Amino acid sequence: MYVVIMAGGGGTRLWPLSRPERPKPFLPLLGDESLLQRTVARLLDGNELDLAGSDITVVTDRRYAVMVHEQLPGVRVLGEPLGRNTAAAIALATTAIDRPDEEVMAVLPADHHMDPEREGMFRGVLADAERELAEGAFDIEDPLVTLGVQMTRPATEYGYLVPDESRRQGPETGHRLVAYRLSAFEEKPPLGRAQELYAKYGVAWNAGMFLWRRRAIRAALERYTGLLTLIATAVHSPAALESAYDRLTPISIDHAVMEGAASDGRVVMGALDVGWSDLGNWTALLEAIAGPGSGIGRVVPPGEALELDGDDLAVRSIDGKLVLEHGPGGTMASDLPMAHLAHARARAGAIEALLDRVQAQETQA
Repeated sequence: MYVVIMAGGGGTRLWPLSRPERPKPFLPLLGDESLLQRTVARLLDGNELDLAGSDITVVTDRRYAVMVHEQLPGVRVLGEPLGRNTAAAIALATTAIDRPDEEVMAVLPADHHMDPEREGMFRGVLADAERELAEGAFDIEDPLVTLGVQMTRPATEYGYLVPDESRRQGPETGHRLVAYRLSAFEEKPPLGRAQELYAKYGVAWNAGMFLWRRRAIRAALERYTGLLTLIATAVHSPAALESAYDRLTPISIDHAVMEGAASDGRVVMGALDVGWSDLGNWTALLEAIAGPGSGIGRVVPPGEALELDGDDLAVRSIDGKLVLEHGPGGTMASDLPMAHLAHARARAGAIEALLDRVQAQETQA
């Protein structure tokens, strides 16, 4: 098995921490390591996976390649001319990384968090998914495998994976990993639909984690998209690749490939329960830092007035420095995005430590 880690930009729901010049994957949000460094360490720790640093490739926008090299010396970096979402990134990886066609490729995000005590379980799931699913399952010779995350609430910010409950394998069938043939992907739903999905047995959050044989994803990309035709002819020329990317419409691998493949009965879902979070907004970050009930965060757009209550906090950038403001206070506004952390005053120490880590990293850069 080899691993492709997608380290894109984004993270606008964590402004002013995450910014275009230093996006979320490269920030030390939960400790001294960045989320990207922790993602790689999570794979190399323990003995569940037989991986070396040479088996890991980080796909990122070219402008972040230097940051990847600084944080992960020895890991291969594959630079895209510009971000075109996950379908293009995966198509580039399947073309540029020369591995045997029958070998399993795992594709993982760079910026997610898991319960540290369950990281060994995560590696075990990857190992089982390689052997029991990606190399053939449910009478599918070369399935496309997605890992579904255990739901903890009816979330509206995540997509969902809806399994075929009649096509299940698990301990009672001689397998270590609980898995289903997948019926459908569902995009981020409104609350009513999220509540319906949350009540359904086997449904899981879509965490954007995949496994497949190299030949399987290449065949799927050829069947459902024209990406390989465009990228393969340009992959060895930076100028040609830039021209090819200029012609690409950004599209996720879910929309480009997985939804159609699920309709055709080619997708398998493995179940994953590892205390997962995508740290996609300030509320999720507060919970990861200090536990449930740590506060509710939102990004305040530039120019919008903000008034802090007595137990509120705000994070904003003043002259390039991250500043933590305590309530109660007067009305404030900024020409840059701010973060409003409601009911988070008791967590001020943890947030100050977070800001210090981020600013120390930027000073060292």
